Amino acid sequence: MELKETVHDHLGMHNLSFQHDTKDMDIINQEGLGDYLRRVKNSQNEKNVHTNQKDEFINIESDMHENKHDSADEEQPHSKGPLEKTYDKVCDFYKKHKTRIYYVIRGILITAYFTAFIAACCLNFLRALPLFIVTVLVVFFICWDFLVAKYEDRIIAFFSPGKRLLEKQWFWLKWVLCAAFIIAIILWLIFDTAKLGSHQMISFGGLVVYILLMFIFSKYPTQVAWRPVFSGIVMQFILGLLILRTKVGFDVFNWLGYQIQTFLDYSDTGAKFVFGEKYTDHFFAFKVLPIVVFFSTVMSMLYHVGFMQWLVGKVGWIMQIFMGTTPVESLVAAGNIFVGQTESPLLVRPYLPHITKSELHAVMTAGFSTIAGSVLGAYISFGVSASHLLSASVMSAPASLATSKLFWPETEKPEVTLKSGLKMAKGESKNILEAASQGASCSILLVANIAVNLISFLALLAFIDSALSWVGSLFDYPQLNFENICAYIFMPFSFMMGVDWEDSFIVGGLLGYKTFFNEFVAYERLSKLIHNREKGGSMYINNVKQYMTVRSETIATYALCGFANFGSLGMVIGSLTSIAPARRMEIAGGAFRAMIAGTVACFMTACIAGMLTVPGVEVPCHILLQSVFNSTNSTNFPANRTELIECCQQLFTSANNSQESFPGGNYTMRSLRGCCQILNQPAFNCT
Repeated sequence: MELKETVHDHLGMHNLSFQHDTKDMDIINQEGLGDYLRRVKNSQNEKNVHTNQKDEFINIESDMHENKHDSADEEQPHSKGPLEKTYDKVCDFYKKHKTRIYYVIRGILITAYFTAFIAACCLNFLRALPLFIVTVLVVFFICWDFLVAKYEDRIIAFFSPGKRLLEKQWFWLKWVLCAAFIIAIILWLIFDTAKLGSHQMISFGGLVVYILLMFIFSKYPTQVAWRPVFSGIVMQFILGLLILRTKVGFDVFNWLGYQIQTFLDYSDTGAKFVFGEKYTDHFFAFKVLPIVVFFSTVMSMLYHVGFMQWLVGKVGWIMQIFMGTTPVESLVAAGNIFVGQTESPLLVRPYLPHITKSELHAVMTAGFSTIAGSVLGAYISFGVSASHLLSASVMSAPASLATSKLFWPETEKPEVTLKSGLKMAKGESKNILEAASQGASCSILLVANIAVNLISFLALLAFIDSALSWVGSLFDYPQLNFENICAYIFMPFSFMMGVDWEDSFIVGGLLGYKTFFNEFVAYERLSKLIHNREKGGSMYINNVKQYMTVRSETIATYALCGFANFGSLGMVIGSLTSIAPARRMEIAGGAFRAMIAGTVACFMTACIAGMLTVPGVEVPCHILLQSVFNSTNSTNFPANRTELIECCQQLFTSANNSQESFPGGNYTMRSLRGCCQILNQPAFNCT
């Protein structure tokens, strides 16, 4: 029996519980005691269930109420301390004056730099000359970018009258310029040949032959646009003239080569730490390959900060304006000066599915005609001239576009003709340390690829040489090997570049190694020839020439400076297909022609180098005189060789300063007699 609340009314009080009890008694009387007990029991169970559910609901509601109360407490503002208030004020001030603060910090840093720069120039200007040149170039290009970005429309409007006039008169003006350039080249060759000999004429003739061959075997000979062809060759010649014939250009590239060699030597610190003090005992594995890792790391960092994109954009813009090529192919050709053939197309990745077949051919040709900066350091470590490798990389960029447009002319209308410039892809790294780590990690595949290719190719080459020697022994010619076969195949091409006749077979063999294997094998063989020359000794052993002339080495350096080989053919097809899968058939169909065009571009660069190279005396004079006068008839010596005359003058000078009748030392009496025959030295009594 439950107690219920009491209800008041105007008649009095009624207790509801007793009313229920009365009703219950009536029910008991009517139904009986047993039935009534069962009903009471069931009703109690139902009440317990409802009570539990009600309690649960109350608990949930109370928890929600407590949570709301706690969140309300958290949202209530609490009193900040003086440090927090000061921090908030500083943050608000920074957000309000962020731009001004940025300019103030930049101004302080620039002022500090120029103060140190002026102090360094005042203390020793010659010592600070590289810093001065770099600073002037940076200031010039910053001002150039600022003016172009702000006053581009005014600059275009200012030069538009001259542009319209040039377009009107261009039909006859281009032929006048071509004729003037050809006449100037011919006159220059005449005077240069009279001064230095006939080798330059051979190189010029080889350049003409290569152009004719590319035109004959062109995809569309009747639709060749000659502006990119001739302007590319002119640009190549101007670069070679500045680098190889002017003292300023020669000194600049020699200085750059020396700085790169010094910079790459820092990789020895990491190699020594990892591989120990005697790491040079395994020269290639522990000396050359770490350079590839180090250079790849540095390039990745420069790519992250945006320097590489800026530099590639400037070079590509120059070639686009001068040669009239499209933005995509110009940018890729410029990028190949610094990065490899699989990395440079990534600069224009969004545009590759939309370029024409001729542009696609130009992209592949540019990759075949140059080398990557990462392997450049490896070739320098072999002992190959750093300045020649640098100049070859720069000169081959316009040559690649010239040969590409001659071998596969443009027959379609290019879709990508952005006047405002292409948007180059950026790196995925978030900071410069991550960029360095990614660069080092990415070089693992490159290092492994170089190592395994050299192991396999050299082993395969040894097997081929052994098999060919066995075949040759059947016909009493055991000297037959792969190099001899390549020498006969490529000898005409090397001779047309201006290589000495007696060296053309050696250079032909190097070209065979480069084409059928890779340029690493070829440069490794060339480095042995260079070391043999530097060590001196007899030029011929068992009628086999042990080293070449400096001129032949230089031309070979330019001819080998490219990725045009059958191994790279598969790499290019695979990388470009992954970027533009819809162009798979076009890439595979044009890759072989691009490899041929890239090879010819390297040969044309070598011809330009042969026309312009005037090697100094890099061989010790006593070795040069001994090799010349012992291996040739005394009446048929090369009288027009500048280095030979200089060595003879050095011999006469040492003889005049000597108290003895003959200076002795490393010189021989035969060398003295030979010099007396080619130079009638009045100050020295040759009799």
